[in-house]
Amino acid sequence: MPILSAQNILLRFGGPPLLDNVSFDIEAGDRICLVGRNGEGKSTLLKVLTGEMDTNSGEIVKKSGLKVARMIQEIPAHLDGTVRDIVMGRVPVVSGGSVISKKILDDGAHNATAEAILGKTGIDADAPYDSLSGGQKRRVLFARAVAEDPDLLLLDEPTNHLDIPAIQWLEGIVTRLSCAVMFVSHDRAFVRRTATRIFELDRGRVRSWNFPYDKFVQFRDQALAEEEKANALFDKKLAEEEVWIRKGIQARRTRNEGRVRALIKMREERAARRSRTGNVNMQITEADRSGRLVARLKNVSYSYDGSPLINDLSTEISRGDRIGIVGPNGSGKTTLLRLILGELQPESGEVRLGSNLHIAYFDQMRTRLREDKSLVENIGDGQAYITLNGVKRHVLSYLQDFLFSADRARGPISALSGGERNRLLLACLFSHPSNVLVLDEPTNDLDMETLDLLAELLADYNGTVLTVSHDRAFLDSVATGILAIEEDGHVFEAVGGYSDYEANKKLRDKEAANAARIAAEKEAEKQARSNAGAAAAASPAPAKKKKRSYNEEREYAALPEKIEKLEKEIADFQLELSKPEVYTNAPLIVELQKKISDAEAALEQAYERFEILDNLG
Repeated sequence: MPILSAQNILLRFGGPPLLDNVSFDIEAGDRICLVGRNGEGKSTLLKVLTGEMDTNSGEIVKKSGLKVARMIQEIPAHLDGTVRDIVMGRVPVVSGGSVISKKILDDGAHNATAEAILGKTGIDADAPYDSLSGGQKRRVLFARAVAEDPDLLLLDEPTNHLDIPAIQWLEGIVTRLSCAVMFVSHDRAFVRRTATRIFELDRGRVRSWNFPYDKFVQFRDQALAEEEKANALFDKKLAEEEVWIRKGIQARRTRNEGRVRALIKMREERAARRSRTGNVNMQITEADRSGRLVARLKNVSYSYDGSPLINDLSTEISRGDRIGIVGPNGSGKTTLLRLILGELQPESGEVRLGSNLHIAYFDQMRTRLREDKSLVENIGDGQAYITLNGVKRHVLSYLQDFLFSADRARGPISALSGGERNRLLLACLFSHPSNVLVLDEPTNDLDMETLDLLAELLADYNGTVLTVSHDRAFLDSVATGILAIEEDGHVFEAVGGYSDYEANKKLRDKEAANAARIAAEKEAEKQARSNAGAAAAASPAPAKKKKRSYNEEREYAALPEKIEKLEKEIADFQLELSKPEVYTNAPLIVELQKKISDAEAALEQAYERFEILDNLG
């Protein structure tokens, strides 16, 4: 039985409906990703579900006593109180001038839940909210929503401004929650790891797909191809009927009134058809090639407030490299970019820049946009035309390539959403000749289709790309190398995308753990020999090695069979999970994933127990 049902929801602000008779059900335990192009109304739909926004018609039917919590997309710039005050719900959270989350009354159950999630944030509970970074504030707001112990949790762009470790932390929490979750996200890796269903908001309608993300993309593309084919046949038939009626009038023949009525209906259907939002048409204006060397860093170090950000880095960046820079928030990724570009001087070491560098810079704070100017003025600098790769283009025409209408292009920047601002900054960036593109957090607020096009564009770019991003799928698509800022400012250089770096790091962590274990074992052996020698000197009686008891002997003999059985169970569950029919059964996917997790935990315990018993005589 659904915990929430949307029934024929209509919402219109003028023009085509934003929500056009939308209907869907949410079941207990669902993890639903709401996808759609920028501006389709995803955040609005979440507000409708919480009752924060009224609709023109339709109804939201909720299970009796249903508790709904929403994590807002916009991070409040200021809130009075500590992290604990926010998570406990003692402080109202305000967005856009209105309170959207009321004070929660303290009670034992709520306090226990709040304290549990508070401890998992890794943030000092007594720290003032206003002292936190943007990513930390987002984690606190997420913890607050979870602390309400809702039956349905709504998350609006929860990964924005989070670093990769924080996103992975969020993935772990979301997949373990017992409540239903519905979230908006453009982070493909996060969606792949968390969503069991997809809701697609497209042209005012919501389509429900009972598949994980990759399966949804496959079926959606098939459905769009079939829709395009059907529309083409319809348009062809309409054109034929229009020719027929014109010829009939010219020949003054008696017309078939039924056919005329059918034509009028076809005209109405064609007028009511809503076209799918087009794709951004991006191209980069390229400058003459740079020299082979773009930048060479030798033993470069830089610190801030006495803490090392970059520690003894030596690397070389060549023409055509596409480098992804990763690391936790506050680790110095933007600082590293500025050192590479020569904007910052290192405390020690040397930076050498190559020749004929034409750099275009996309900054995450969008400070290069002039807020007092219109979109047209930001692009054209007062000129009606710009030149792109030798071709003269009107500024309005160029902005249409980035999905800005003429009216929008002449309007102020202040009216733009986050995604629109990022598209405008890309338009500004690509209109100037460059052979080095520097992109600091370019993926925030961009929809998946635009991210795909940006990745394809960068792959074909003849120049050099330096990008800071927490979007793992984007880095895998774009990067040919990774510079990862790790502990104490040490920068690890890896070949390939983020997945290659992550696999390398896991291998290095495993090797380090093994080395530490071996060292500890040797130290323990040395200590044991020392203790044995001391004991032997004190007493002639030799110490006996502990042997397995009768029960331990039986347990030891049974463990190999138990381990083999668990390994077979895991393989069987994984085989079942890979079957095509399972993709349509979200509860079964969740059940199989839990069985695999439980079996893997039991297998690890069995291995550890076998090793302990094996070391006994």
